[in-house]
Amino acid sequence: MLLPRCLFALLILLATAPLALAQSLTPRRQTWRFDRLDRIGGHPTHILGHPQIIGTEYGKAVQFNGVDDGIFIDDHPLAGASTYTWEVIFRPDADGPEAQRFFHLQEQDPATGQDTNNRMLFEIRIVDGQWCLDSFASSGTENRTLLNCKLLHPLGHWYRVTAVYDGRTLRNYVGDELQGEIPFDLKPHLPGHTSIGVRINKIYWFKGAVLMARMTPRALPPGEFLKMPPRVNESSGK
Repeated sequence: MLLPRCLFALLILLATAPLALAQSLTPRRQTWRFDRLDRIGGHPTHILGHPQIIGTEYGKAVQFNGVDDGIFIDDHPLAGASTYTWEVIFRPDADGPEAQRFFHLQEQDPATGQDTNNRMLFEIRIVDGQWCLDSFASSGTENRTLLNCKLLHPLGHWYRVTAVYDGRTLRNYVGDELQGEIPFDLKPHLPGHTSIGVRINKIYWFKGAVLMARMTPRALPPGEFLKMPPRVNESSGK
């Protein structure tokens, strides 16, 4: 039985609407400073637990306790991006859990508002008293994990971690040092939300501090990565 032409057109529209929405988004570079709790990057926040503003040698940052502290933001800063550079300046503490998710960008279904399987995460693993970077990204049936536990870093120090997707390959870095790379076909995400200090579903809490994040809708070379800010008086937290 042939479908009426109008019904067939409606089914085609429904099937292609999410992709069209993603392609119509015009993502912009966003820089988020974690120097207050009520707003991050101009976005209102939803707070879990009692994350604290602390003074550090690089200015104010948010400290997470690794148990029940988290920040949620109603924005997915890389939604619509077909290429991207995602950078975070953070400090993992020495006494956190073995597996931690400290930054999570999550797509939501525009019809239901429910989380989809499409997401991007920064994670760490604690190995022999040090940490290694774990980056994850998924889009449709494609997903990739970049985890190299042979490249370990001391805990309790500040680092800039970066994930770069150039349209063909996903790479991640600690500082300017490449940690891993893998081919990937990532379709742009639809709008969604973000969690910091914990995974979106409130598991795998992060113990440490987050200073800054920058999300750029194009692939940057290491020479253009975010620089550590100037040092300030640690006791003043200015």
